[in-house]
Amino acid sequence: MANVTVYNIEGKKVSTLELNDAVFGVEINEHLVHMAVVSQLANKRQGTQSAKTRAEVSGGGRKPWRQKGTGHARQGSTRSPQWKGGGVVFAPKPRDYSFKMNKKEKALAIKSALTSRVNAEKIVVLDQINFDEIKTKKMKAVLDNFKVEKALIVLDKKDENVMLSARNLPKVRTVLTNSINVYDILKYDTLVLTKDAVAQIEEVYA
Repeated sequence: MANVTVYNIEGKKVSTLELNDAVFGVEINEHLVHMAVVSQLANKRQGTQSAKTRAEVSGGGRKPWRQKGTGHARQGSTRSPQWKGGGVVFAPKPRDYSFKMNKKEKALAIKSALTSRVNAEKIVVLDQINFDEIKTKKMKAVLDNFKVEKALIVLDKKDENVMLSARNLPKVRTVLTNSINVYDILKYDTLVLTKDAVAQIEEVYA
């Protein structure tokens, strides 16, 4: 099992924590990680784009000129795709882009992403993180203590002061343990968790 150092928000070592290999030390499944990212991005797509085919464009019922003798190419309708104002070939229509992964696949993808962060030594565990006021400067100072700029902060419980303090930092996102996902874990350079958040994640995915 991997051991990580537990720090306080001042950046001082408090203790060490043994991570559960069933969550933070699995064999990385790159295929499932890729699927999870694609699934999440696809599920965000609205799928509302639409254009008209030649059958749906109004007008064009009359042949623009006779078949032969004009010197023009033969044409049957002014709503054919080659005409201005004509229909679109293979026109896009509203559709649902989403696709599902089963629970075991999702869990293994998340564990693979977490393991990748541990292997890259891009994980910071804090004993706790709480502020007595909403102050972006305080959150910036905490991250600066660990020389972290782009971070995903995972909390074990909702804390408005912490979440609102991080909201104005463009490269920082704060989530609860029940909201972690593969895309966010990989998007942000460093994973910052509270000690209790680690325990909750291990309880769910171990």
